[in-house]
Amino acid sequence: MLNWFIYLLRTPFMLWSVLIINVLGTIYGYVWYCVQLRETPPIFLIFVPDSPTASLFFVFVLVGFILKRNFKLMEALAIVTLVKYGIWAVVMNILTLLETGYLPIEGYMLIVSHGAMAVQGILYSPYYRFTVWHLVVAGVWTLHNDVIDYVFKMMPWYGSLVKYMPQIGYFTFWLSLFCIAIAYYFSLRNNRQKLSLQ
Repeated sequence: MLNWFIYLLRTPFMLWSVLIINVLGTIYGYVWYCVQLRETPPIFLIFVPDSPTASLFFVFVLVGFILKRNFKLMEALAIVTLVKYGIWAVVMNILTLLETGYLPIEGYMLIVSHGAMAVQGILYSPYYRFTVWHLVVAGVWTLHNDVIDYVFKMMPWYGSLVKYMPQIGYFTFWLSLFCIAIAYYFSLRNNRQKLSLQ
């Protein structure tokens, strides 16, 4: 059943559907960050909108798939960041609920949408063709982003959790390493599932 579904993911209908969903989600994500971006020093702007940038990487991956091509660096960046920020946002919203006792409807929407981000990044992994070099670049990007977020304090705004920034930064660092390992497991190990776009 799962193999049938993974084959279905490469059909034009599914590729276009997932592409449209990710384009809309990316736009919404950048809009969500607008207030924070207005107060962000220009040098850090590219690093602040974590989740929409992850979905933007995946948009390029999907365009490549539609064209029957592999944009390998985008694939490596996409799987690492989709899984990382998908899990991260789910955890932060749950922590917000535990800390405040309340989560607005947008918070529940973020839990569902970001959980889906992580899942889609892995589901498409049989079609990725990136190499170790691409994963190293994606890993450097991801860990560098952690430095920007937690050393220079550019992390996404979750007001009620700001007092836990050191703990969240520590969690995020290990989450980054975990997601790099996930990318290796699903996309580079010798006996992984490998499917063609043709």
